[in-house]
Amino acid sequence: MAGVLKSRTRRNIKNVKSVADTSMSSSNELEGDLESYSKEVLATLIQDGLPTTPNNFSLYFDRLLENKSHNARAQIVSILELEESNDDESTILLESSLKQGFSSVKNILGVTANLYKNMALMTKILDKRKAELKQNKDLKVAKGVVDSLESDITKLSDIVKKQSSNMKTLYDDTAKIIKNVENETLFDNQYGVYNKRNLLVKIEQEIELIQKFKHNSSLIMIELSRELKQDIQNEKAILLMTKTIARLLLKTSRRSDTVAHYGDGVFAMLLKHTNIESAKKASERLCDLVSNSNFFLADREIQLKISIGITDITEIHSVEEIVVSAIDGIEKAYEDTKLDFAVLLRDK
Repeated sequence: MAGVLKSRTRRNIKNVKSVADTSMSSSNELEGDLESYSKEVLATLIQDGLPTTPNNFSLYFDRLLENKSHNARAQIVSILELEESNDDESTILLESSLKQGFSSVKNILGVTANLYKNMALMTKILDKRKAELKQNKDLKVAKGVVDSLESDITKLSDIVKKQSSNMKTLYDDTAKIIKNVENETLFDNQYGVYNKRNLLVKIEQEIELIQKFKHNSSLIMIELSRELKQDIQNEKAILLMTKTIARLLLKTSRRSDTVAHYGDGVFAMLLKHTNIESAKKASERLCDLVSNSNFFLADREIQLKISIGITDITEIHSVEEIVVSAIDGIEKAYEDTKLDFAVLLRDK
């Protein structure tokens, strides 16, 4: 059967140029939108009486972006992702490497300890065999061999003891170094967020900024519902649920927010330049996001639920008072079963 040969069509250069022009035009529009938005952020910053520092500009950049349309946000975020700093990622990788190194040192010491135990066991076996040989005088030659072997093993055992002692010294020194590093770390390795130390430092810094510039900021504390924990009563499942909450917190947070693990599965979000009403809206969105995230345990589907306490950060209260206030907000939410979050403010 003869095939039908189709003639090739020439590539339309004009159409290609048109597509390229459209792409360049789209890129220029994005840059124009970003420039206009940046001017809007700067104008708002000046209007609110705040100094036009890079940090304040970044905070307002994130804050005002929430009021933009979905398409506008997506376009601007796509540009920001191209120049996102990886300083925190580098710090996280460094801390992870240090912890892995600490684990390796522990394993080395464990191997050394096992080696010493095996040498001690072999010495006991040789003692037993030597005693048996002494009972048989016809085996003098064999006894001499065993004596020689015993001497060699004794020497080897002494060497291993010295090496083990040196290894232990190195281990102790390394443990101290790792401990000091852990005391200075910013990252909670278990949940993939910042740790309590970093959170308290951030709150202290924010109090100082509020004293100077008189803006509003809020703190929310979040935990997996206690009723859900009591219902599940499975430590591994609860840990996985808690890790899911941590991931959702990171997903819903702004770049200027600080997400941290306070302890015992309780998380915190420091919301800069955010008043109580905005913090309530953020908490509501977070509760909705979590409630729409189901967790599967064997053949059972579980709807996740959290409780949130909200408080404001003020210049007249200490870091401890602010944190306690947010935690008390969680307790207040539990008092009313209809509430997923509650606000608790200190007297001013």
